[in-house]
Parts: sequence; C-alpha cells; structure tokens
Amino acid sequence: MKIEQIYTGCLAQGAYYIESEGEVAIIDPLREVSPYIKRAGADNAKIKYIFETHFHADFVSGHVTLSKETGAPIVYGPTANPSFDAIIAEDGQEFRLGKVTLKVLHTPGHTMESTTYLLRDENGKDHAIFSGDTLFLGDVGRPDLAQKAAHLTQEQLAETLYDSLRTKIMPLADDIIVYPAHGAGSACGKNMMKETVDTLGNQKKVNYALRANMTKDEFVKEVTDGLLPPPKYFPLNVKMNKEGYEDIDKVLDRGTRALAPEEFERTANSSEALVLDVRHQNEFIKSHIPRSIFIGLNGDFAPWVGALIADTEQPLLLVIPEGKEEETITRLSRVGFDGTIGYLKGGLDAWEAAGKEIDEVDSRPAATVKKQLSQEGIPVFDVRKEGEFISEHVENAIHTPLSNLNDHLSEFPSGKPFFLHCAGGYRSMIAASILKSRGIHNLIDVAGGFGALKEEGVKTTDYVCPSTL
Repeated sequence: MKIEQIYTGCLAQGAYYIESEGEVAIIDPLREVSPYIKRAGADNAKIKYIFETHFHADFVSGHVTLSKETGAPIVYGPTANPSFDAIIAEDGQEFRLGKVTLKVLHTPGHTMESTTYLLRDENGKDHAIFSGDTLFLGDVGRPDLAQKAAHLTQEQLAETLYDSLRTKIMPLADDIIVYPAHGAGSACGKNMMKETVDTLGNQKKVNYALRANMTKDEFVKEVTDGLLPPPKYFPLNVKMNKEGYEDIDKVLDRGTRALAPEEFERTANSSEALVLDVRHQNEFIKSHIPRSIFIGLNGDFAPWVGALIADTEQPLLLVIPEGKEEETITRLSRVGFDGTIGYLKGGLDAWEAAGKEIDEVDSRPAATVKKQLSQEGIPVFDVRKEGEFISEHVENAIHTPLSNLNDHLSEFPSGKPFFLHCAGGYRSMIAASILKSRGIHNLIDVAGGFGALKEEGVKTTDYVCPSTL
C-alpha cells in the first residue's frame, strides 16, 4: 500500500494518491489531472476510483476531467446529487482497491453530502481517514456554507457536524492517521494547524472541537463564533463541481494567446476585460498599466483572486512574468476563473516601448514614513486581517481589511495623502491597485509593511496574543 499526500500550498489543499496492487484511488484531485495520470503510469498502475469528499467551494476539483480521461468512476457519499454520472455510495459501503479497502463514513455537517473515507489495510485494520472538510487538524469545517442548499441554519448544520464527529470519527482508534482536505490558510475553517498530517489520538487532545466532555450547545457556539463571511466565489465553485466544467486544455488554449500591445489595449477596451498583473509587487510599484489590478503569483494568488474579483466569468487579460503563462492560467482555473482571453506579449517592456501610458505607486521606506507621521500627521490605513489588527497595530491606524476593501472606500481621504500598509507589502499593493483603479491616487505604500514600521520604532498598540482574542 502506498499513500501520497499531494499538497498545494497556495490553496492549502491536500489531494491524495493511494495505490495497492496496481490499483489507484485519487481523493479530491486538483483541476489539472495530468500529474495523477503520470504518477499512476510510473507505478504501472491504473486509476480505479476517484473519491470526492464533498462539493468543494474553495477550488474546482479535477474529478470530471480525470474520470473522462481514465474511465474511473467518481464516488460521492450519500445525498450527493451531481449533474454527471457518479456512484452515490451508501453509508458503510466498501470499495476494494488491490489488497486494501476504503469504507464510506457519511459525516454531514460541513455540507450534507460530506463524507469521510476510512482506509483499511490488507489485514482489515483501520489505518487512516481522509476526512475532507469534516475534520481538519486543530479545527473542523465551517458549518455555514451549505445553509441555502440544505435549508438549514448554520447552527443546525453545526449540530449535525457534532453528531457526525462523535458517532463516526471519535470512536475510531487513536493511532489512525488523519489526512484532511485543507491546512492553515484555507477559508474553509478558522483555526487550522500548520501541520498537514496527524494521528486521531493527538487531535482528540489538541483539537477544541473534539473535546470529550463538550456538549452540543458548547460545540455549536465555539464552531460558529468568529466566522468571517465566505468568499463570494465559493458558491460558483460549488456549482462547477456539481454540474461540470470545461476541460482545462481548452482554458489553456484560449488563455495563452500572446497579444501585442496594440491588440492587448484594443481587446481590453472592447471586451470589458479586467487587466490582472501577476508580477512581483516591486515590479508593479515601478510601472504598470493604468487601472490594472495587482495580485502577485508569489503570494496567496488564487484565494485572493477569488475573494476580490468574485465573478468567475469575468474576462481577464494578464500581465505575466515571462515563462509563467501556463502556470498563471492553471492557478486561476483551480478556483474557477476560466475567462482568460490572452496575455501581454513582451510584458511591460513591450508596452512602454510602444509608447503606451504607464502608472506607478508611491512607495516609501518605513524610516521616511516614521518622520512624516511625527511631522505631518498623515493618516495610516491598515489592510491586514481583523485578528492581526487587534493583536497589534500602529497607534490611531484605521482598519480597512483587504478582504472587503470596497466597503471602506468612503473612508479614504480625498486629495490628501495617506499611508497604506499590510504585514509585509503584498496585500497593501493589491489594495493600492484597487484604490487606484477607483480613482484614489493619493496613497503612499509603506515598503515592508507593519514589520518594517515596527523595526523603525513607530508607535504601536500593546501586543495582544492572538490565542486570547
């Protein structure tokens, strides 16, 4: 038996490859499926099953394409109702894979079709669970994503999740390995550990949601407390996972059109496409196409695209580092953004050589910012997350979190300069690009963000440990 966790950091997502006696199961595959097919080929094995733990909201799974290319059936747990052919398994149903077995444990609560797969070795001993978004390390799946579809409140879904955990998962042996669908950074939970594999026994000790003496009311309160609104693209990804989608090869063919500056500009003007610049923020600072939006590949690219652009059908024109064309379009497609219609041939160098207009961002080092703060009293806007801001921030800073920046546009001063920062510079540059696209150009980015300001001795609030918030 061979188990491989295929972890994608920018999505904080784990897919799984299980092989026994030349037969392979893939659990929760990503949109681009060729790596799984090549992996099976290297083992001289055949993909027999594609297991889905639920209808994912934060990414588009590769189940439809993988089934089409390999002939392997897609398996969902009870109550799933996809628009394509799939095996809708019964609770307790077993699937043989070489010498091992995968048993279906219906664990509703995150969504009503949510299912955990229990892997038993060749001796019939329970070995591992693939828990999807039912059980994370340090947390459990949020119970507010399926309210509309399930006609239940988040509290009712949380109660269902409580029962699933206590009747299906917690009775299992402590030495069982837990393989979750996500790790820290995913918006599908709120308190995940940085580790991606653990034993169930350790989770019973450290995971607040698995506390042995926890009542159902306590569970509901703790699981629902502090939930941030889900990103707007989540329902669109669920729809694609449930109804199917275009093959990624077609998405790549359409998106990898190299457009010279004249054609790029003409296409942008005629198609209402959004110009998305994915270079490093330091390059964007120096020069970029006016009104383009920056979301760099070097950060949490796909989640920020989904959170801020929201409409997965938005046509996109890309400004990409040379050689990163296919990677960019693939990463966009992972979260359902299939609307790329081309990229700028030759990049910003070609754009400037063609005499096209460029813009830049006023970015200043923390030492300069410190002087101006003490002498001129320029306001400071902090675009970090709420927990980061509460934990520690520049004195008198105004909190305008990036995730819902559009709701705070009226708070930015008109005509007067203001400072803008995040933790290190990535998110503040996204915010700067959005503000400039809205006609707000009087911003000054703080190079190095909050970390640099703190090093320079800029006055901050007293530190509050995040664990006490």
